[in-house]
Amino acid sequence: MSLGQAKQKNKLIVLKDILEQYTDEDHSLTVAEIIALLGENRIASERKTVYDDIATLIDFGMDIVVTRRGHSNAYYVASRLFQTEELYILSDAVASSRFLTKKKSSELISKIQKLTSKYIAPKLSREIFVNSRVKAFNEGIYYNINSIHEAIRRNCKITFKYYYYDIEKRKKLKHAGYVYKVSPLRLVWEEDKYYLVCYCEKHGDIARYRVDRMDGVNVTEEACVTLSEDAEQEAKAQLSVYSMFGGIEKSVSIEFDESLMDAVIDRFGTKVQSRCVADGRFKITVDVQISPPFWGWLFQFGSKARIVAPDDVRELAKQEIAKLASLYE
Repeated sequence: MSLGQAKQKNKLIVLKDILEQYTDEDHSLTVAEIIALLGENRIASERKTVYDDIATLIDFGMDIVVTRRGHSNAYYVASRLFQTEELYILSDAVASSRFLTKKKSSELISKIQKLTSKYIAPKLSREIFVNSRVKAFNEGIYYNINSIHEAIRRNCKITFKYYYYDIEKRKKLKHAGYVYKVSPLRLVWEEDKYYLVCYCEKHGDIARYRVDRMDGVNVTEEACVTLSEDAEQEAKAQLSVYSMFGGIEKSVSIEFDESLMDAVIDRFGTKVQSRCVADGRFKITVDVQISPPFWGWLFQFGSKARIVAPDDVRELAKQEIAKLASLYE
């Protein structure tokens, strides 16, 4: 079979690709133009067979609209799996994600571009300002995530090494390359990063690790440990970024300036219970992990937010502020 004959057998597939690539609501193709494009792919065709093939694609489920251009019929794909506005959102999310490396972002956007016409595709490569955030460096994170998902599905332990950056910005393995063995429980997406909540054999407790800091993730055949009721509760607590430094959970009442309602909703959701107090302020009562991430979130608001109860947490806040102040004495 010649190459031309082989391509002829793929005619419907090539025609589908041509319509998807070269047409949209603002760009259509006449039968003559379709025949010419098929010819560029070494596929000979006649008007009648093009009409029949388009009818077959419509029966197959393609939303092909017939319009008029001069004295000729013209065709375009009216709707696709993703609307143009949805593709803009996807490409912007991929471009701005700190979790994705620049290389992977470019690869994914190139694939997203294939979901629309050649006229829309270039517009998806938009430069997104991401507030000076640094993109990820670890390409292996994608394989780490897949391995962890597989381990959770199979209820198997995983092993890995964990690294950090030293004062010279050099990549160093923790504990001289110690191989961690853990029972994976949940993957958490928080603050533009993936975290693994797991039972760690080294610590004999629930732990939380950044997935982009893992090296050489391997799924074992060893079954995960069965957690006690207390460990289960601790694992649930670790789903919050506030708990990653091992803080104690407390019910805390906080007063905010009315201008911070958006920030409170961003952190705790619209179901958070709040009530207005004097002088344009409101108060909420929430359960939080008293840990460095919590103080960092609270103190960013300066005098517009203050803990009002309980007294022991107010005292802890004073101590944290005193530590910061001592750095500038």
